[in-house]
Amino acid sequence: MTSDARPTGLVTGCLVAISFGTVFILVNSGGLSSPWPLIIRLAGVIAAVALLVALFRTVRTAAAPGTVPDVRGFTDRRYWLVVAVEVIALFGGLYVINGVLELNEVSVAWVATVVGVHFFALAWAWRMPMYHWLGAVMTVLGLAGFAAWALTESAATVGLIAGVGSGVALFGMVVAALRQARG
Repeated sequence: MTSDARPTGLVTGCLVAISFGTVFILVNSGGLSSPWPLIIRLAGVIAAVALLVALFRTVRTAAAPGTVPDVRGFTDRRYWLVVAVEVIALFGGLYVINGVLELNEVSVAWVATVVGVHFFALAWAWRMPMYHWLGAVMTVLGLAGFAAWALTESAATVGLIAGVGSGVALFGMVVAALRQARG
């Protein structure tokens, strides 16, 4: 990849991160006392729109995508292996947490942890070191959600830490990717 080319997969990666970041924020802010859900959700939507505008401005002004040898994105067997393991861990864990243990209040902590760990594997498969940082942040936020629950914090606090925090982390990754693409 040349230094003036935007990273391969920039648009797809940013769109996925903006979408999931917005979902994390909207879904996991509802348990807070009023007016916080409205404020956080509004801020999340405004941030998502701003990131979309910044993404399309960057794409319009940046050079064509670069290429990275032997990285095939969503067609790569390694990607599908990562996704398969993630799906098994995610839904298997949620079955145990929600169905067996009846601890619905920590579901989002599990999701954040599993998604965080999956970014380490994607960083390896796609040769994207930035995903190591995102994986570390989301994993820590997920574990912090479990810790908050263990310290008898409310489900709303767990959602704020692990859920809303993960949404903000995903938005932060988009900001970092756009800055990197702009050089």
